[in-house]
Amino acid sequence: MNFADHFAASYSAARERFRSSAAAAGARVLRSYEHPGHTGPHGEHLSIELAHLGNPQGRRQLLVISGTHGTEGHPGSAAQVAWLKSGDAARLPADTGVLMLHGLNPYGFAHGTRTTENNVDLNRNFVDHGQPHPANPGYEEMRHCLVPEDWSDEQLAAAAAAEQRFADERGADWVFDVLARGQYSDPQGIFYGGVAPEWSHRTLEAIVREHLAPAEKVGLLEWHTGIGAWGEPFFLCFSEPGSAELAQAARWWGAERVLGVRPHGLARPAYQGLVLQAVERFLDGRPLAGGVIEFGTRGGPRVRRALRLDQWLRRHGRRLSEDARSQLHADVLDAFNPVDSAWREAVVHHGLALTRAAAEGVATW
Repeated sequence: MNFADHFAASYSAARERFRSSAAAAGARVLRSYEHPGHTGPHGEHLSIELAHLGNPQGRRQLLVISGTHGTEGHPGSAAQVAWLKSGDAARLPADTGVLMLHGLNPYGFAHGTRTTENNVDLNRNFVDHGQPHPANPGYEEMRHCLVPEDWSDEQLAAAAAAEQRFADERGADWVFDVLARGQYSDPQGIFYGGVAPEWSHRTLEAIVREHLAPAEKVGLLEWHTGIGAWGEPFFLCFSEPGSAELAQAARWWGAERVLGVRPHGLARPAYQGLVLQAVERFLDGRPLAGGVIEFGTRGGPRVRRALRLDQWLRRHGRRLSEDARSQLHADVLDAFNPVDSAWREAVVHHGLALTRAAAEGVATW
């Protein structure tokens, strides 16, 4: 399988490749949800693309999502295209469907940034915004050392030293939890969850309530990158320990991959506002099994640096020449979508195998 047949060079090309692959695979539903009021960097239209394969009225459905984080959109898109081109859609059982959602965060996908048009980390946005937002007091303690004023060796070294002091005093698990769980007080900071539902949030709810209404059981596979060994899948399943839903995910993908895993070798943060948590809520009590699958990239330190650089460029990037800004932006993108051909081949290979396992698992659930 040639990665060049699945990866695309731009957001628009990825969207069109997804649509053409879905149509060729016999999608019974192929629909665009146009983003209102925003375009890509060259004025191109932004949209969430939806394709349904198999039986739209089937009792068992698999939902496959790419592009929750824009910088991670291309690998997720490539994995979706690989399955669409595989011919598996034609072999789905009569009561099973696969709903492919491409580019949940089209603004971030097109502009090459993790976050939405409002600098919101979409995968922290799915909290109940009618209630007080979750507190993260540790973030306020660490805020001063997360995104420096200048992207210079001196300030980066000072920020790293300050973070290390927190790790020495509170532990590496505490630092990871503070940074990754989500925060709702700093609109220009990392992992900012926003104070209202984003357009993508509202659109996802409408999609789930309309297109998964007939389902009695739903599987979820959400593609991400950044955690895990180079080119290898890493699994984050959020069903309750000991639950039937967690047992299903372990059956599909292997208990050794799913149970008791530690992202970056650390305790899993108390994540707030996840897409998976939202889909579970939108299903109104129907069982949901599955989880997030990450493709490992450049390792924890490089990924953390890229997260901060993404925020720094959004906040201060206009200070730089176009050439300098482009080079730093390329560094961000390479941390989440490496240009290495062997890595991309691995994404296509694992993406097809894991989607196939999830679809077969849902069909026999």
